[in-house]
Amino acid sequence: MAISSMRNLEGPEKAAIIMLALGDEHGSPLWQMLDDEEVREISQIMSHIGQVQSEAVEKILHEFVSKLASTGSVVGSFEGTERLLRSMLDEERVANIMDEIRGPAGRTMWDKLGNVNESVLASFLKNEYPQTVAVVMTKVKPDHAARVLAALPEDFAQEVIMRMLRMEAVQKDILDKVESTLRTEFMNNLARTNRRDAHEMIAEIFNNFDRQTETRFLTSLEERNRESAERIRALMFTFEDLGKLDPGSVQTLLRNFDKGKLALALKGASDGLRDLFFSNMSERAGKILREDMEAMGPVRLSEVDEAQMSMVALAKDLAAKGEILIADGNGDDELVY
Repeated sequence: MAISSMRNLEGPEKAAIIMLALGDEHGSPLWQMLDDEEVREISQIMSHIGQVQSEAVEKILHEFVSKLASTGSVVGSFEGTERLLRSMLDEERVANIMDEIRGPAGRTMWDKLGNVNESVLASFLKNEYPQTVAVVMTKVKPDHAARVLAALPEDFAQEVIMRMLRMEAVQKDILDKVESTLRTEFMNNLARTNRRDAHEMIAEIFNNFDRQTETRFLTSLEERNRESAERIRALMFTFEDLGKLDPGSVQTLLRNFDKGKLALALKGASDGLRDLFFSNMSERAGKILREDMEAMGPVRLSEVDEAQMSMVALAKDLAAKGEILIADGNGDDELVY
């Protein structure tokens, strides 16, 4: 197939021709700035575009340069900036820069503070001078200031309130100094600490192991780093943790779970967990389930693990949607996934 200058071309076809015309040396920086979907689309067109007449190439390049010259501008975005940085810097530096750029949403420092959780902000401010905190409280919205003050130690909060009552117009150099301190000592650190904890990531990976692999990896990790192994074990949500569900959550889980896998999942459950599920079924449904489990006879451990992992995954999804509540051993707090 040959493309002449007379044919009407779509945008992706024009992009493919431009990339072909630029070649390896000049086109390489542009390839690095494209996302995976763009690379796939352009590559697919390039692979079957065939011969492109020189008139067509010249027309497309002229059109491209003319449009760029006429607009006199380019469009910037988070995604485009990140791709550009990745072509020049290592992954860790790019991640740090983008975290700081994104930060909590807001145009000014005070907007950004308004989007920081009050407990996190109070934890930082309690180590500052009361006068500094008073300045901050006058710059954020009243409802947010109220939540932050309530989260501060009471004596300290009272001192901040007294400073606010006596406060006159804040001089610009003082305001700039407070803003600079917040930016360098708090916001930048917040962006870094908001990155996902490695132990949480590993715990989620371990949740997807079968039982034997999970035991093998945890045992090996305990020999090398007992503290990390204990943290990961505490973060993991296992099949037996379903025993912490309240009756309503158990019933919701049963309604949504694949009935064909239920007998298999409970086949390897503890007596206590089995009793919890049976107690939340009708007598007839429980009788049928027991009969199904007995009729199975011996089953492969791998099949039981797979069914139990499916139920755990479903429980996490339902918890994320707010349809069930997963509580910790103390019964006080939710485990949020």
